[in-house]
Amino acid sequence: MQINLASPGRRIALLTVCLLAAAVYVGFATLEFVATFYADRADLASLQRSIRLQPGNADYRYRLGRFFTILSPSADQAASAYRAAVGLNPHQARYWLELASAYELLDDSAAQQASIQEAIVTGPKIPDVAWQAANFYVLRGENEKALQELKFVLEATPNAAPAALQLAMRVSPDFDSVLRDVVPPNPRVYYSLLELLESRNNLEASKKTWAQLAGLQQPLERNKVFEYVRFLLTNRDVEQAQTVWRQAADLAGLSAYQPSRNNLIVNSDFDQQVLNGGFDWIYSKSPDVHLAIDPTQNFSGHRSLLVSFNARSLEDAGIRQLVPVEPNTAYEFSAHYKTKNLEGAGGPQFALQDLYSGATYFSSDDLVDAENWKQVSGTFTTGADTRLLVLRVLRVPPKNAIKGNLWIDGVSLKPASGEGHS
Repeated sequence: MQINLASPGRRIALLTVCLLAAAVYVGFATLEFVATFYADRADLASLQRSIRLQPGNADYRYRLGRFFTILSPSADQAASAYRAAVGLNPHQARYWLELASAYELLDDSAAQQASIQEAIVTGPKIPDVAWQAANFYVLRGENEKALQELKFVLEATPNAAPAALQLAMRVSPDFDSVLRDVVPPNPRVYYSLLELLESRNNLEASKKTWAQLAGLQQPLERNKVFEYVRFLLTNRDVEQAQTVWRQAADLAGLSAYQPSRNNLIVNSDFDQQVLNGGFDWIYSKSPDVHLAIDPTQNFSGHRSLLVSFNARSLEDAGIRQLVPVEPNTAYEFSAHYKTKNLEGAGGPQFALQDLYSGATYFSSDDLVDAENWKQVSGTFTTGADTRLLVLRVLRVPPKNAIKGNLWIDGVSLKPASGEGHS
């Protein structure tokens, strides 16, 4: 349709209408700008002013409710503001949740339940809604509903796992059902569950959790594997620790760190990165000893371990490895070493000890006077209860001064000839 603007009167009329429309738009925009300005100031007078300017804006009522919730607590006034907010906009789940919280403070459980139900209907896939609902159902003893909500929380927000898992385990005494029906197939949630179980020293539940985690066949974080292995060894469950280490071979990139029948020592020639965890070499830092991988010196591989001493008093070199073994079994140990400018009475020695009892099964000769590579070796038989050895480099005699360099390479431990253990 075309409008005839030939006459001046019509042009003036159209211009007048346009100016009026523009003025109305600018007026509304200005009003909204001013109302937002006051609402952002978050003091009571400003919030009330913004509501007077924009009485149909639900968010300003919600902000007023937050003011009476946090800055100037008043459950009655907060509930009134939130009721006004949901009256203007019933489609915001967070409005209903805040109203439910206000009703909780007012000890009005019926109104609280009704508000939570509205929040669930409005935002059924919102983690905050599910968390609030779960807590509400727990208070009412509706545990199955609570667990359903917690399952969604865990699925949607793995970061909330510590709190959600604690609540789930409090609600349900049947750990197997929690593991089966509540925990989603997400490694991050399983890590949180393992940490919770470790803090409670619940060994059996941790085994079930690990079995389900490994069954996911998803990549695992190495440090989580190290933490769990350490927990198991602290509880003297060497067999389960070995199982975890084997299962993590592919899942955590640990295939190169598996022992074999021909050598129970992991990373025996230091050609792999030293992991400082699990069944690889473990080290501790000290101002008296510097540990480094030396690619310029080697015997069996491409690198060796350089131990540089500069200590007035020392008990060991700060490098060790935990080695699972069989009881009542003969083993052969050997290693190669060289030294330079090593000074001090006696010298360092390799030692193999029972981690738990402290019994020493093997001590090498002093590692001294070796400008070229030398071998130390020996045999020993483990005790009736020995399951885990620790290989250390001791200072003998202990707490004496020592200076100089020691290189280590080609470390080996295996069943003695004729032994049938693997």
